[in-house]
Amino acid sequence: MSLNNKTYYNYIDKKTIPIVFIHGVGLDHKMWSPQINYFKNFSTITYDLLGHGRTPLKKEEIKFNDYVEQLLAIIEFLKLEKINLVGFSIGSLIALNFASDFQNKLNSLTLIATTYKRTSEQRQAVIDRVNLAKLNKPISQLAMKRWFTDEYLKKNPIIYEEFTKILTKDGEDQKNFIKAYELFAHYKDDLEKIKKINTKTLVMTGSNDPGSTPEMSKKLSNDLNNSLYTEINNGKHLCSIECADDVNINIKKFIENG
Repeated sequence: MSLNNKTYYNYIDKKTIPIVFIHGVGLDHKMWSPQINYFKNFSTITYDLLGHGRTPLKKEEIKFNDYVEQLLAIIEFLKLEKINLVGFSIGSLIALNFASDFQNKLNSLTLIATTYKRTSEQRQAVIDRVNLAKLNKPISQLAMKRWFTDEYLKKNPIIYEEFTKILTKDGEDQKNFIKAYELFAHYKDDLEKIKKINTKTLVMTGSNDPGSTPEMSKKLSNDLNNSLYTEINNGKHLCSIECADDVNINIKKFIENG
């Protein structure tokens, strides 16, 4: 389904407080398939961010507030009083920005694989990957190494093929991908905004995530007012797929019990 602003979304209404999932840069709503399959008794919403999947982006420059307004438009269109918000990577940063302004709409907040207080070297590594993308250099193999363990990819060649296809972009898709990737690369944490958030929050990351490290997530959890930190053993960046069972159980337990 699409909103007036052409946002593509899927809403499964089970008459519970919906879980809204925000995907990462260069991906789309389909990355949450393991979660949608698991949370069959819950209302769930997945959607494509501006310039991703089936949602267009016509602006020359994208800002985090554009993503926040996109999410707010979905919530208001569906007349939802409260949501459980789950963000991954840039989706976590969008979720943090949304929470700082609209925490009255949140029942809970879950942040997966969030960058926080990056060193200059860590930030530069992301900028270098953006520059490769600008040169139309293939980045899918580099991404796969960060996102999944070698063992998982060997056992799941279809996943490798699917994500390689998703990351192989051209034309407007490539331009919009770079806009979002640059925004992510240059994002600066706002401690003042983070300190405003009182919503109960689960901060989760894979123990072997090289980009959104456990150290980052621990620091974020410490700076939030009402936060629980959980580490997914042997998980890398896309632990929500490779370690879906562990991730799903932690989200469910957190939403139900806090």
